Amino acid sequence: MRVNIKENIEDVERRIAAAAERSGRSRSDITLVAVTKTHGPELMNEAIKLGVTDIGENRPQEIRDKFESVLPVRWHLIGQLQTNKIKYIIDKVCLIHSVDSIHLMDEINKHAAKHGIVMDILIEVNISGEATKSGISPDELDSLLTHAGELSSIRVKGLMTVAPKIDENITNALHFNNMHDLFIDIGNKKYDNVSMEYLSMGMSGDFETAIECGSNMVRVGSAIFGKRGYDL
Repeated sequence: MRVNIKENIEDVERRIAAAAERSGRSRSDITLVAVTKTHGPELMNEAIKLGVTDIGENRPQEIRDKFESVLPVRWHLIGQLQTNKIKYIIDKVCLIHSVDSIHLMDEINKHAAKHGIVMDILIEVNISGEATKSGISPDELDSLLTHAGELSSIRVKGLMTVAPKIDENITNALHFNNMHDLFIDIGNKKYDNVSMEYLSMGMSGDFETAIECGSNMVRVGSAIFGKRGYDL
């Protein structure tokens, strides 16, 4: 059965607006990144025509291969990024969500400088400490943020996390609240070249909880496009 993108987007929008209201904010305070995973340009363009402004992809190759076939939109790289794949996306994305090392930060800075651009990035934090999750520990943040002050072709715009894949909303809320506390704390420290504009947390199964805990950017895939290929 074909996925009804229009109905799904309307449902997600309604749920975002309600969660924002519960957290004392408005719908306009939340950025929806529609995660297309392995879906093709046809569905992506349908979503864009229905008002989606931001598209997220896990894999740099997907962005490279789809870019010319997709209507104008803001692209986000939300999955892990190997340094040899930076070249695929450096001139195509508006935000890289998954920076988790000084080495990766340096390589993005180098490629951005070659293109004469400044790349906006988020630092991925493993707030739950789960061994299978990527991202740095909160204890490592200071060294990355301090190093960012030395670079001229990247800007740290906030933080990103992925909660454990469990059904316990209470547990995820604890992780999301801890992440929001970290977000606020860093914003108060005034690092050079660092601004806490985006807190990217929450996916199809937990974006309402994430918004209630302070997220202002959610990455929603299967709730819009249905499941296909690898899941996020």
